[in-house]
Amino acid sequence: MTPSNPAAEARARALGLAPHPEGGWFRETYRSSERLAAALLPARFGGDRALSTSILYLLGAGERSRFHRLRADEVWSHHEGGVLHLHLLEPEGPRVLELGPATPQQVIGHGTWFAAEPAPGTEYVLVGCHVAPGFEFEDLEMATRAALLAQHPAHHDLVVRFTPEVEDPTCP
Repeated sequence: MTPSNPAAEARARALGLAPHPEGGWFRETYRSSERLAAALLPARFGGDRALSTSILYLLGAGERSRFHRLRADEVWSHHEGGVLHLHLLEPEGPRVLELGPATPQQVIGHGTWFAAEPAPGTEYVLVGCHVAPGFEFEDLEMATRAALLAQHPAHHDLVVRFTPEVEDPTCP
C-alpha cells in the first residue's frame, strides 16, 4: 500500500512512513523515556504513559483520516506541502481548522471527534502530531458510522465521508 500520488509516495518512502490505522502514513519520531504514573493522570487513562510522543503524518491528495478521538490533547504542526483541513465534530456542531503555511499549528482537545484531509489542490501535506501525555494505541478510538450518525444526525454527509461503510475489525 502506498500513498495516492507520486509526490506523496516519494516523500513517504524517504521518511520511512507506514500506513496508519486511521488512514494516511506515519512514523513515530519521539517517545519520552520518562513516564507518568497512572495515579498522576486523569482517570480516562488506563495506566502509566510516556511524558509525550510525536509522529510524522502524511496525507496525499484524495486520502483522508477517519473520524477518531484521543484521550489526550494533540498538537498538530505543519511541516511541508499544502493545506490540511481538520474536521471537528463538537457539541455545537462541526468546525474546520486549517493547518498550513499561514496557520502552522492547531490543537485538538482530548475527546473531540476529528478527521483530516488535504485541501483541494494540495498534492500532499506533511505534519507533526505531538501528544501529551504520550500516545498509546489503546488511547485511540475509531468512530463507527452508526454511532456518529446517532450523535450527529444533522451532519450525515460529513460523517459518511469520514467513516467506513463496513468496520475493519483489525482497526483499534
